[in-house]
Amino acid sequence: MNIYTLIQEVINYGLNKNLINKHDEIYSRNLILDCFNLDSWEDRAVSFESRDIENILIDICQWAVENNLINNSPAEMELLDTKIMNCISPRPSEVIRKFYSDFQESPELATKNYYNFSENTNYIRKKRIQRNLHWFSPTQYGDFEITINLAKPEKDPKDIEREKNMPKSSYPSCLLCIENVGYRGRLNHPARQTHRVIPMRLKEENWYFQFSPYVYYNEHSIVFCEEHRPMKMNIDTFDRLLEFVENFPHYCIGSNADLPIVGGSILSHDHYQAGKHIFPMEKANIEKNFKMKNFNNLEAGIVNWPMSVIRLTSQNKDTLSEAAEYILEKWRIYNDPSSNILAFTGNTPHNTVTPIARRVGDSFQIDLALRNNRCSDEHPMGIFHPHSEVHNIKKENIGLIEVMGLAILPGRLESEMKSIETLLKEENWDTKLKNDPNLSKHYDWIKNIIKNNSNSIDFSILKQEIGKTFSIVLEHAGVFKRDDSGKKAFDKFINTL
Repeated sequence: MNIYTLIQEVINYGLNKNLINKHDEIYSRNLILDCFNLDSWEDRAVSFESRDIENILIDICQWAVENNLINNSPAEMELLDTKIMNCISPRPSEVIRKFYSDFQESPELATKNYYNFSENTNYIRKKRIQRNLHWFSPTQYGDFEITINLAKPEKDPKDIEREKNMPKSSYPSCLLCIENVGYRGRLNHPARQTHRVIPMRLKEENWYFQFSPYVYYNEHSIVFCEEHRPMKMNIDTFDRLLEFVENFPHYCIGSNADLPIVGGSILSHDHYQAGKHIFPMEKANIEKNFKMKNFNNLEAGIVNWPMSVIRLTSQNKDTLSEAAEYILEKWRIYNDPSSNILAFTGNTPHNTVTPIARRVGDSFQIDLALRNNRCSDEHPMGIFHPHSEVHNIKKENIGLIEVMGLAILPGRLESEMKSIETLLKEENWDTKLKNDPNLSKHYDWIKNIIKNNSNSIDFSILKQEIGKTFSIVLEHAGVFKRDDSGKKAFDKFINTL
């Protein structure tokens, strides 16, 4: 297609989505011309009803490839299309002003409009997110949410090779740092020119609110500290989480644990994850109430959940925060060798928590999932980590989102399950499955499914079996097991409170 037609389509899209107005049109056009080193303009008759922006950008990138402006690689195309979208995106101060104007009407309106803005600028790539598979799977703990992540593009081998020859850079320090706002990106760092964040104060510190570009649930957002400092679990964490839900009562918010294995992927930068979403764990009931001797004006109980979770509820958020700190400090030093729980190896700590805060009517609520990151010869990846028998489904760390009952499973599972569905219809499928280098890891799992299922195995049945297996994954991550001895061990810890 003609490049001037494509540029006009981008301009029309920006006007349609109210990213720019008529006074910005020529300015934005000239910015885009500069992206292609073009010195002139040709008017083109283009329908004002714009095509989908991702299709327009694909055509533009293809034109750039054909004219030798970029290589034919996903990474370079993404760097270019983000640069183009920044030409029709408002400056950060305008986005912040709009957010807090909407906030005066309601926090829910502010986050809704900010999310729509993030989609309209293609910062959240809606079409890519829609590729993810999502379903609910019934278990004894309720319906778990299962997602197979197909949104993150795989790296092109040529890009990986080019990365090796790139000069090293420590700017920005990590993917969460404030310096990402407007950053052009590079082969080994995503373009963030359309990235806009909302400043806020939490516990008298500067923090920022943004949406995750890879949306795992409704309005999946990140709240990060202005200072690049490691994750740390203490009373300040609980105070901030509760202060956030006081200001945004339609959201829940949680923190990954602050230790490796049981923590999230970025432990180097203090941050939380939030969103307008009801996770399966929130729906789980209390299976056993208990009293905390030093805290009378709160409710406490053990949650009916595959992991070891304590739920605290109170109308007083300060009391709730102090109670959460009390439990954390007790847990930090707790030992139960019969349950494989040791608080320290030398000076290395092993016990911490994954906290989640929310509003329930006029009350505040915190769930504390007890975590331990110790390893052993039998379980070198972690004693309370998915064990080897479930690695065919999940072998990565169990972070905050999965603690709450939403599985984020690797993209390979889609093609593997479809291949297995086809293979099971063939003669000698047993031998073929066992000898297939990509599918053999599922052999024992499939044999067990067939033994317990009288129906023919199709993709829908495999999806439900994945859900059941995910419940086992979470049981592995639970420090106190769900059998009688595990429940007694949990009670023993509760008695220390």
